[in-house]
Amino acid sequence: MNRQEKAQIIENLKERASKASIAVVTDFKGLSVEEMDSLRDKLFEVDVDYQVVKNTLARLALEGTDHENLSEHFKENCAIALGYDDPVACAKALADYQKTSKKFALKFGSLEGKFLDETAVKELAKMPSKPELLSSMLGTMQAVPRNFVCLFANVQRKLLWALTAIKDQQEAA
Repeated sequence: MNRQEKAQIIENLKERASKASIAVVTDFKGLSVEEMDSLRDKLFEVDVDYQVVKNTLARLALEGTDHENLSEHFKENCAIALGYDDPVACAKALADYQKTSKKFALKFGSLEGKFLDETAVKELAKMPSKPELLSSMLGTMQAVPRNFVCLFANVQRKLLWALTAIKDQQEAA
């Protein structure tokens, strides 16, 4: 690989890393090509880029990005997963794949500039995803007006029952 190819890889990775909200470094040693393709397919479904890159090139590419704090931890075989929209979806996809493959391992990550060790990435994977959080928030927001309407409907209903009961008493008398 000549200098121009290396510079292109660094520039491409730097551009994607600057847009990413989460970067997770994994160990892929021992995975076959089919297993790597399967992993990439699963990550592609949740809008995550996964790239095997040399450690020195990764260090250079991450300089000046939110994920610069990962640079000092690169050792041995490393691949970088970059998630853009939903960091929880990225962590979940990687953690799920780790459960199915004994050769694959999570190493560490960075969430919007904060360093995450392996256990922190796994804890992030346990959190509800962005759509789940939004739906629960929407349900909470809708509960207040719905309860308010039900309260006033019950007041009117009880008043109507009381008036009907009075009418029935007067008709019976």
